[in-house]
Amino acid sequence: MSYKTVRQEGIAEQIIERSKFIAFVKPVLDREEALAYFEALKRNYKDATHHVPALVLGDQFQIQWASDDGEPQGTAGAPLVHMLVKEEITNVAILVVRYFGGVKLGPGGLIRAYTSTAKLALEAAEIKQVREMVELTVQVAYPFLQKIESLSSEGIFKIENCDYSDTVTVTIMFGESEKQAIKTMLADLTSGSLKILSEVCKTT
Repeated sequence: MSYKTVRQEGIAEQIIERSKFIAFVKPVLDREEALAYFEALKRNYKDATHHVPALVLGDQFQIQWASDDGEPQGTAGAPLVHMLVKEEITNVAILVVRYFGGVKLGPGGLIRAYTSTAKLALEAAEIKQVREMVELTVQVAYPFLQKIESLSSEGIFKIENCDYSDTVTVTIMFGESEKQAIKTMLADLTSGSLKILSEVCKTT
């Protein structure tokens, strides 16, 4: 499984038709963390006209939530969620505050203002790719080591470590989606003699 999120918190600010928009972005792991982040920002910017929150969570974007916070329906929060999902960015919370400058932007103008400010904050937060990986440690007889090293050199998986004793203990790393295929490949390669010592899921 592969998805994008942000590396750190990010902030960006724009003045559009005399209204000030400030976007805040933070990586989050759950809804509670996101809501606490929103509440803290609302307290810090309580004099703002609008506080528009949006969050997307899960490697399949399972949780999506937003509020327009008094802006015309569908012009603020929803476009932020749509932008995140379209860009395949998840596990992130965004809050955009607006100080109204006296000029109405209209629905299209509002959507552009909120999303463009949020995009600038995402850039400041640095978008990164996250992959679900499996670290598999196996024990094999020496005659099979060269075949395993050959698969590694072909890019099928990456050898992380080798320990040599009566047998060879090899730790390899590969994408979670490839787990079953690689296990089957290794079993066939070693005529079923391979012994799995540990299997750990990681994100990188």
